Amino acid sequence: MKVLVLAGGFDQIQLINELKKRGHYVILADYFENPPAKKYANEHYVVSTLDMDKIYELAKKEQVDLITTACTDQALLTVAYVSEKLQLPTYIDYQTALNVTNKLYMKKVMKENQIPTADYQIINDSKEAEKLNLNYPVVVKPVDCNSSKGVKKVCDEIELQHYLKQAIQMSRTKNAIIEQFNEGVEISIDAFVKEGVSKVLSVTKTCKLENHNNFTIYKSEYPCQLAENRMMEIENIVQNIAKAFQLENCPLLVQAIINEKEIKVLEFSARMGGGTKYRLIQEISSIDIMKIYVDLILNDNIELNLQKSKEQIQLHYVYCIPGIIQKLVGFEEAKNKKLIIDYFQYKTEGTEITKMETSGDRVVGCLIKGTTDKIHEKEKELKELLKIFDEKGNNMMLYHF
Repeated sequence: MKVLVLAGGFDQIQLINELKKRGHYVILADYFENPPAKKYANEHYVVSTLDMDKIYELAKKEQVDLITTACTDQALLTVAYVSEKLQLPTYIDYQTALNVTNKLYMKKVMKENQIPTADYQIINDSKEAEKLNLNYPVVVKPVDCNSSKGVKKVCDEIELQHYLKQAIQMSRTKNAIIEQFNEGVEISIDAFVKEGVSKVLSVTKTCKLENHNNFTIYKSEYPCQLAENRMMEIENIVQNIAKAFQLENCPLLVQAIINEKEIKVLEFSARMGGGTKYRLIQEISSIDIMKIYVDLILNDNIELNLQKSKEQIQLHYVYCIPGIIQKLVGFEEAKNKKLIIDYFQYKTEGTEITKMETSGDRVVGCLIKGTTDKIHEKEKELKELLKIFDEKGNNMMLYHF
């Protein structure tokens, strides 16, 4: 079978390998000349995954049997659109994909179905911010972007005007959403929906850098210490999302804020999380979710045999100061010494780093396991061992261990 994979980041390498392992021919579409997944595919076309017409023409020209993506949000809409147009199999139709990738539609459906979420306003002109019915601080987002691009915490009217213009500009549909900021712990819920019934695979705490406007994730932690009744609440919310959005068979990523009083869903998507979340899920649940996902898109039998880990597991994300990556040092040694289970290089040598704001700016991910004391010992050792050098021999790495 000939399969067209949209997006060629690090996470898509595992998708391509799983497809090729089963004997399928893989064509990659990504607008970068040399994306990380390029060398793993049989062919690569330089084309944006968001350009639905060009992806349609490519799929038609190559006479592909299947179009897919993994661990990325907006390309899912292209998959659904082109698959429907060419009458190819897909686990999600276009309208559903629109509902789960565009916050304008997503919020509407959540409100209509009493799924707890922050109060919000949709705005397509920054002048409309004068009619804001929310209290500061608020969060500004484009309604349809990847990797937390344009997501900002806003504390006053001046900041609102500035970041709202940016969010509207970044949005493909020129719409932004303003949400009420809610205090609490951010959690990430990974689930799988099979025949309309959701099963929660993992719940992790999302740790973010303390800065004024940005939401920069530096670590995911398991377990997330939750009372049994809160876990039941989470499971009910996830099931209600599946029902409200008519999700029958798909992975499901839900991001939420939890505090002593309530849980508020920030957003969700019918996909696996990015940033090698599939490996974190595997360590937590013993489920190879990428394999399960490929079973889904190939219409094979899906088995979900959940066995939760009793160990503490963390996925650390490494960022760098601006510069050009020349060499990574210490990562293989750390793996050999079992300080880390594995590491994942999202940015290749020669890549220029300009900022460290969104998930798209991550350079490396490191997976760590052990008791609290053992993890602290490992973190200290990793801080001394790991380095990322620029072309001038300077260490670019920012430490969050």
